[in-house]
Amino acid sequence: MKSSVLMTVSASLAATLVAAESNLELGEEIYLNNCAACHGVDLDGKGGMASVMLIKPKDLRILSENNDGTFPLFRVIQRIDGRDPLVSHGSPMPVYGDFFEGEDVMIKTDAGQPIATSAPVVALIDYLKAKQR
Repeated sequence: MKSSVLMTVSASLAATLVAAESNLELGEEIYLNNCAACHGVDLDGKGGMASVMLIKPKDLRILSENNDGTFPLFRVIQRIDGRDPLVSHGSPMPVYGDFFEGEDVMIKTDAGQPIATSAPVVALIDYLKAKQR
């Protein structure tokens, strides 16, 4: 009996790890296709389009560092999904806003507060969180 429970738990853990890894890969793909031109392939804020922007892109590797060691989840979601637009983009961020629309999923802050956003935004957030210094 114990071995079947252990096998079930192990299988569940393995499935969770595979899902998390695929979400990171999806997040990286989304980032490279939609964000790297401004924020840079290395997330350093030095993408090819950065020089023509009124407000220079942030170094996305230090979001947590600049927020007392905590990833600013809600603020980043708001910027990505357009709830907090930036003037330098000429329209709500991101320029690819329609891509980030879709059926909402829930993501929780560190405090447990649920936030509704789209699945692509969650994948992108997971990728950004994984790239913090």
